[in-house]
Amino acid sequence: MTPNVRELRPKPPETEKITINLGYVDLGHIDLMVQDGFYSNRTDFIRTAIRNQLERHADVVKQSTARKSLELGLRNYSREDLESARRAGEMLHINVLGLASIAQDVTADLARATIASVSVLGALHASPAVKAALADRTR
Repeated sequence: MTPNVRELRPKPPETEKITINLGYVDLGHIDLMVQDGFYSNRTDFIRTAIRNQLERHADVVKQSTARKSLELGLRNYSREDLESARRAGEMLHINVLGLASIAQDVTADLARATIASVSVLGALHASPAVKAALADRTR
């Protein structure tokens, strides 16, 4: 007998894929570091370089985060959250550094009625209809 398993909330991805352009010499240097065993692959080198730069500038990032009133990490906005805001007559200002996720069952009309502005440094996951409805409110 096969158990009937249902996923209650889809797990958001923990990474976002990006594309970068590098000069051939820089790429060659990276390949040399990988070949000599300093890094397991190009991605490992690039992730390490990014983390080192973020650590190097951590104080500036903390100050900027506080000044801009950004929520850090993963922030989910459910249909219930938005309906509650609508009942209270409130408009939400989404300011996230990380991942902001608007539930897939949120309609474009509900999003427009309850979200005044969207500013995400990182990634915004929402249905195409919600993204389109909030396009003029997104920075």
